[in-house]
Amino acid sequence: MRQQVKLIFGLLIILGLLLPGVAPSQSTVKPEETQLLRAMHSISSHTLFDYVKELTSEKYGGRLTGTEGFNQAARWSADLFKKWGLKPAGDKGTYFQEFPIAYTLIFPGCEVVMHIPYKGTTLKKYYHYFDEFIPGSTSGSGEITAEVVYVGYGVTAPELSYDDYQGVDVKGKIVLMEREVPVSPDKDRDLFLKWRPYSFHQYKLENAVAHGAKGMLYNYGPIANPNNSYREGFIYSHVGPTVVKDIFAGTGRTHEEVVAKIKKELKPQSFATGKVFTIKNKTEHHPEGIGYNVLALLEGSDPQLKDEIIIIGAHLDHLGYCYTMIPGANDNASGVAVVLGVAEALAKSPVELKRSVLFILFGSEEQGVVGSQYYCQHPIFPLEKTVAFINMDGVGCGDKLSALAADNYPEFWAFFREANEHYVHREIRARYFANLARPRLDAARFLWKGVPTISWSAFGAPSYYHNPKDDIDTITPEIMEDLAQILFLGVVKMANADQIDFRKSSACH
Repeated sequence: MRQQVKLIFGLLIILGLLLPGVAPSQSTVKPEETQLLRAMHSISSHTLFDYVKELTSEKYGGRLTGTEGFNQAARWSADLFKKWGLKPAGDKGTYFQEFPIAYTLIFPGCEVVMHIPYKGTTLKKYYHYFDEFIPGSTSGSGEITAEVVYVGYGVTAPELSYDDYQGVDVKGKIVLMEREVPVSPDKDRDLFLKWRPYSFHQYKLENAVAHGAKGMLYNYGPIANPNNSYREGFIYSHVGPTVVKDIFAGTGRTHEEVVAKIKKELKPQSFATGKVFTIKNKTEHHPEGIGYNVLALLEGSDPQLKDEIIIIGAHLDHLGYCYTMIPGANDNASGVAVVLGVAEALAKSPVELKRSVLFILFGSEEQGVVGSQYYCQHPIFPLEKTVAFINMDGVGCGDKLSALAADNYPEFWAFFREANEHYVHREIRARYFANLARPRLDAARFLWKGVPTISWSAFGAPSYYHNPKDDIDTITPEIMEDLAQILFLGVVKMANADQIDFRKSSACH
């Protein structure tokens, strides 16, 4: 129904232009606005859906940065930018900005098994991929069978008088560990900042290795996640509630009570569980990997204002195979599709832009938000001249939109709020973003560099995070079209505004 209403609205606009007797008066619709609406309605949900379908196809192999599948997706995107007449803005006259990135391939044959003593023999419980376990995306290759030791959050922090490894022996054993830290940035900002360095996956894995552990069951989802260290011979997998419950069974403790006690008292509750597990993973590590950001420029027409840059971006990568292909339809083929939709509409629009627009498809967001970090360290255009960054991440599933950090920059947000209120009418939730936790979005990297940033996502329908069910069947094409149209209208007005300085107008919370 919504698509039918929008189609009728678009036809009415066109009929109004073709039939003088029913055309709006010049005082009602200005010629430039008519041109903008025509260009806006050129953005089609069918085309955006086809982009998502293309990027989630088998030939791109889940788009893990460093792999040939990702490289093919990058070349496909660059070809579209070239087709629309956008200038290459990468290294040496290309569309690509190169950076180093290690990656790990995961193959079938991975297992998590619990050994259960029973009447003088041992039974084996094999856990189910992918709802009970998923291999660690940077796991070493091999197999370990050992007792499991619960080590809370895996933190050793002398300055906080806290050590999850105190009083337990994990040498040669498997550790069971929580993600994050036992304090929240929402409850106590200053305290969280003291704990923040211990929330990184890399720290937790390296600390387990430093204490002599040979394997890890990471209570994280289970989801796939290539954002971690690689240590040869260290075998780990991500597990969920079923595995954790089985490990705690018969210990006289419940997982919920133990975690609650750690959070309340900020004191370790580590213990040897007595449970024996096998973790088996088949992997291949590539420290020589190379990644790419894809960059294309729509140069502004004003001699002075064209040096001011508006960035529209999304991450192109996903998780590859772990050990089946993880398509990454919502995360983040949908974001790439919206960037492409806006790029084509702006490139073909008859309305010239005074400021320049840079389109970036980032690599290695999933491997530690590395691609956007590299760009911020090696910007093609000065960051002080970058007036805004508009990021898309997970915008293809649902009927509502979220604008993260919109409340940080009310004047920035106003361009999109007004476009939505006048033309599209989607429910959008503007949110404030403190950006205190470890970086999980490309937006975080730009915000830390002082670049005004709004990051878009969609919600309101079932979606699947970092597992094989994030496929084309979950996508809502209409939400992508609406967001692309909102962004198109907002960016045109922003690019042609006489003066903007969102840094000065940012809201401090």
